Amino acid sequence: MNPELLKAALAANVAAALVEDIGSGDVTAQLIPAERQATARIITRDDMVMAGKLWVESVFMAVDPQLQIRWLADEGAEITAGSPLLEVSGSARSLLTAERCALNFLQTLSATATHVRELTRLLSGTRARLLDTRKTLPGLRVAQKYAVLVGGGENHRMGLYDAFLIKENHIMAAGSIAAAVAAARAQAPGRMVEVEVENLQELEQAIAAGSDRIMLDNFDLEQMRVAVGITAGRAQLEASGNVNRNTLRGIAETGVDYISLGTITKDIRAVDLSMRLIEA
Repeated sequence: MNPELLKAALAANVAAALVEDIGSGDVTAQLIPAERQATARIITRDDMVMAGKLWVESVFMAVDPQLQIRWLADEGAEITAGSPLLEVSGSARSLLTAERCALNFLQTLSATATHVRELTRLLSGTRARLLDTRKTLPGLRVAQKYAVLVGGGENHRMGLYDAFLIKENHIMAAGSIAAAVAAARAQAPGRMVEVEVENLQELEQAIAAGSDRIMLDNFDLEQMRVAVGITAGRAQLEASGNVNRNTLRGIAETGVDYISLGTITKDIRAVDLSMRLIEA
């Protein structure tokens, strides 16, 4: 992932979250004496894969640069329910003001990484790699795609700007698969061109047009196997549609290169986390 893109997204995510949550000020935290110091511990109540340390650190530092963070688990580590993740020490007011924003990022990104890790294990022994999609939570595109990498998946295009994905409506408007691919090559030589196809005839056209990758949209397993044979390495093949935990392994065994799945970012269940003061 592009470091500058990650840095910019991190800053924007944290700034937006703090403005949304704190607004004109944390009125409840003001009940605590300004000089009161404390240490808080965050634990997980679920088994999880840790993801989001950068976002957590950025939240705490934005609220109070004097806070001290001690991580008790590593990014990408598999952690069992009941385990401590980190301890933070400093102003009690600052700890409580930063708490929810920090937990929101950590529970969401860890949930994404956890789900991805579970699914990538199902691909073991095959050539297929798990891809994310643009079906991400609004404003958290880069963050969730980062978490996908932590979980062991790979990123598809980041947005509409960094790769071509030519679908049915693009093909209709351009006139043909060949015309759409040719226009893409002329517009941005060297940029990846992917074409979505709905049948084997369109697959042949996409191969002939010189597509880098071809998305097999809602192909059944037999059609995928035939597609792999027809393509014979002339383009990468990506399976999409009707992909879930139960179908993933069978799809991978057809020999496709990639399997894309929107649920790994849009249908996650947040990890259950808790922060408690252990010293005050």
